[in-house]
Amino acid sequence: MMQSITSYPPFLSLAIWLPILFGLIVLALGRDSNAGLVRVGSLIASIISFVATLPLIVHFNNAAHGMQFVEKSPWIERFNIYYSLGIDGLSLWFVPLTAFITVIVVISAWQVIQKRVAQYMGAFLILSGLMIGVFCAMDGLLFYFFFEATLIPMYIIIGIWGGDNRVYASFKFFLYTFFGSLLTLVAIIYLYKASGGSFDILMWHKIALTMKEQIFIFIAFFMAFAVKVPMFPVHTWLPDVHVEAPTGGSAVLAAIMLKLGAYGFLRFSLPIVPDASHYMAPFVITLSLIAVIYIGLVALVQKDMKKLVAYSSIAHMGFVTLGFFIFNNMGIQGAIAQMISHGFISGAMFLCIGVLYDQAHSRQIADYGGVVNKMPKFAALFIFFSMANCGLPATSGFVGEFMVILGATQFNFWIGLLAATALILGAAYSLWMAKRVIFGKVANHHVAELVDINGREFLMLGMLAIAVLFMGLYPAPFTDTMQTSVADLLAHVAHSKLPY
Repeated sequence: MMQSITSYPPFLSLAIWLPILFGLIVLALGRDSNAGLVRVGSLIASIISFVATLPLIVHFNNAAHGMQFVEKSPWIERFNIYYSLGIDGLSLWFVPLTAFITVIVVISAWQVIQKRVAQYMGAFLILSGLMIGVFCAMDGLLFYFFFEATLIPMYIIIGIWGGDNRVYASFKFFLYTFFGSLLTLVAIIYLYKASGGSFDILMWHKIALTMKEQIFIFIAFFMAFAVKVPMFPVHTWLPDVHVEAPTGGSAVLAAIMLKLGAYGFLRFSLPIVPDASHYMAPFVITLSLIAVIYIGLVALVQKDMKKLVAYSSIAHMGFVTLGFFIFNNMGIQGAIAQMISHGFISGAMFLCIGVLYDQAHSRQIADYGGVVNKMPKFAALFIFFSMANCGLPATSGFVGEFMVILGATQFNFWIGLLAATALILGAAYSLWMAKRVIFGKVANHHVAELVDINGREFLMLGMLAIAVLFMGLYPAPFTDTMQTSVADLLAHVAHSKLPY
C-alpha cells in the first residue's frame, strides 16, 4: 500500500500529547482542597483535546490510499526506531471517539468522585492520550509502548476508585492483559529481524514469510489481541473487572480499551500474515460464534446489571472478530462500524447503571422495579440505549451488526444465520433487564426515594443518545471514510506472502 504524506500540522501528535500534558498538569497542581477548580479545568482540558481531533475528520481524504497526516522523526536511531504516526480509514474514527468518551467520563465524575479528584481526572486524561497513540502508531515498538502503557492508568483507576474487591480485579486485569502481550513483543522482535532491522509496520506488510513463520506470528499476536477484545475463552477477566471498576472506568474499558485488541487484528494479523489469517479463520470464526451465541445466553441469566452489560460487550465484540475473518468488504466495514457503535452504546449503558448505583447503591436487577415512575427522563434514555444495544433499526447498533450478518451470509449462509441469532439474544437480555428495572410498580422504598437525572447527567447521556441516533440514521460519514482502506486491506490480504 502506498504511503501518502501530507503537509498538515501535527494533528496526531496534538491528539495524543495534549490530553497527556493536561493530565500531568492536573496531577501536579490539583488538590482536593480545590476540587471544583480541578473539575472545571479537567473538563476544559478534555474538550480542548476533543476539538483537537476534529481536523482529522474535516481534512481526511476518503479517496486517498495509504496513511494520512503522517509524522515521522527519529526516536532511537541506533535500533532504527521512529516516532512514526499515521491514520487511514481503519483508524480515523477511533481518535475522536476516544477523546469524546473522555469528555463524557469527566462529566460523569463531577459529583461522584469526592476524594483524589485530581488523580482520577488526570488518570483518564493520560489514558485518553495513550489509547489514541495506539490507533496512530505506525512503528511497531511505538505501538507496543502505547498498547502496554494504557494498562497503567486503568490499573490505578480500578485499584483506587473501584469496589470492595478492586485490588483483586485490578491485578486480574493487569496480569491477563500483560501476559497476553508478552508473545507479541517476541513477534515484533522477530519481524524486526526478518525485515532487515525495521520496526515500520507498513514495511512488515511486505515481508515474505513461510507458513510456519506466519502461524507462529499469528498466534503471538492472537494471544494479546484476543485477551484484550476479549474473545472466548479468554474473556473471564472482563465481567469481574467491570463489576469492580468505577463507572468511568467501565465506560472507557468497554467503549475504547476493548477496541485496541480488535484494531490489532486489522493492523497486524491480517496484513502481516494473510496466509495464516486465512488458515486460522475457521478457528477464529468458531470462537466468534461461540461468543455471539453462548455468551449471549450467559448474559441472559445475570443478576447484576454490570455483569449483564459486560457479557453483552463480549457478545457484541464477537461480531467484530467474525466480520474481520470472513474476508469481505461488507464484513470488515460492518465490524469497524460495530466497534464505533459499541463505543457509544456500551459507554452509555455503564453510565446509566452508574446513575442508578449512585442513588440506590445496588447493581442487582432484583433491587429495582418501577424506576420509570420516579425517573421518567432517565427511563426514556435507558430504554433507548437498551434497544440500541439489541440492534434496533435507526440506531447505530443496527448498522454494524446488519452489515456483518450480510457479509457473513455472503461468506457462508449458515454462519450468517447463526450470527443473526444474536439479534434475538440481544433483544432478550437487553429488554428483559429493562423490563425488570424500569417498568411495573415501584418495587421498594429504595426505588421510591430515587430522583430523576439532573442537567449534568442528562447532558452526558443526551450527547451519547444523539451520537447513537445520528450514526443509525446517517451512517455514511462513518462507512465512506473506511471504504478505500478496507478495499486496500482486502486486496493485500488476498495475495499470498509465502516466499515462493
